[in-house]
Order: sequence, then structure tokens, then C-alpha cells
Amino acid sequence: MPRVKRSVHARKKRRKVLGEAKGYWGQKSISYRKAKEQLLKSDSYAYRDRRNRKRAFRRLWIMRINAAARTQGLSYNQFIAGCKKADIQLDRKVLADIAVHDPTAFANIAERAKEALDAPS
Repeated sequence: MPRVKRSVHARKKRRKVLGEAKGYWGQKSISYRKAKEQLLKSDSYAYRDRRNRKRAFRRLWIMRINAAARTQGLSYNQFIAGCKKADIQLDRKVLADIAVHDPTAFANIAERAKEALDAPS
């Protein structure tokens, strides 16, 4: 089996890791070993937080919808149940956006949700 000289590839690999670790504090941006350890940690944080961001936004949308629904005399769960009964197929992101930017349209939606809740099944 022929001998393999790794010099070029090894240097390229180290340069790539140190390039990705640029901007890290102290040894984490200078030392290959420390930079590699920090990149592993950083990648795991990034993976975890991409999922957490989705949760955080959903919670924000729910808070906004709840606040707007309460001004119309409904709680959040009553509003969502009324929307389902009235067959209003808007997701929470859109409802929250309407609640913030167009209160009159949200009031109309809330009124339809109220009517659907009051209507006999």
C-alpha cells in the first residue's frame, strides 16, 4: 500500500475550522483544538435553538391573539374553538399579525367566532 502524505489536506482542514471559529473569544479562535471543541458545542446550540425559535414564536403569537381576543370579550381557547366552529382556517401566525396590524378585521373574526360558539350544535 502506498504511503499517504497528509500535509496539504490536514492544513486545509485546520484552516477551515479556524475560519469558522473566527470571532470567538480567546483561545477558541486561535487554537485548533479549542476551536474544534467550541464549534461542536456551537453547532449543537444552533441545532437546538432552531427548534426552540419555532416554540418561542408560537408562544408569542398565542399571547398576542389572547390579548386581542380578551379585548373582544373572549378568552384564547374560546376564540380558537369559535374559529374552528366558524370554519375560519387562519393559523396562529396570521391571526397574530391581523390582531396587531388590523384590529377591526380581528374584531370581525372574533364576532364570527362568538356567533359560532353561541349557535346550537
